Amino acid sequence: MDDPVNLSALQHYAFCPRQAAINLLDATFGENVFVARGNQAHERVHAGGNDEREGVRTLRALPLYSLKHGISGVADVVELLPDGSPRPVEYKSGKAKPRLADEVQLCAQALCLEEMFGVQIPGGFIYHVASRKRREVVFTSELRGAVLAAVDGVRELLQTRVLPAPAADERCQFCSLYDECEPFAPRDFPRGYDPFSTAMETP
Repeated sequence: MDDPVNLSALQHYAFCPRQAAINLLDATFGENVFVARGNQAHERVHAGGNDEREGVRTLRALPLYSLKHGISGVADVVELLPDGSPRPVEYKSGKAKPRLADEVQLCAQALCLEEMFGVQIPGGFIYHVASRKRREVVFTSELRGAVLAAVDGVRELLQTRVLPAPAADERCQFCSLYDECEPFAPRDFPRGYDPFSTAMETP
């Protein structure tokens, strides 16, 4: 049986397959100010311990797994509602901004919790530390499909060990793997191409 795919790898793959490949194939992760802020945010929430308020029990740093989908990882927070059903909550250091990669990671956590608790989970939340806003994410069939596509994509990377082409767009300017990736090494870009025309945060 193949080793389970880590939930964080799914987020990286959904954001940029090349970033995920450099992580997985070269064991290179890189660090910059954005990564450091993210690590600090996760350390703070994981250090908080478990508690209960108004009938909702909060579990922090809960190990997750799904034998069916071959994925595993650790949830930042899982809230147990009064009826015992779980809701995943993922913490992100940036401002509130919808991003498919973050939603894929959150939904993957839900797939694990569904198997572990034997329930259907309709949605979860992403808490954006910088803006102190909590955003609800509905686990649609399309989002669930994106999770499974990311699982397949990561497994293909591990099997073929082929480095995908760089994104070479606005995602790259804040990426902690910029130097390793070399996204703008001489290539045939269109005349007047501006990769930084739109700012975008990296995971």
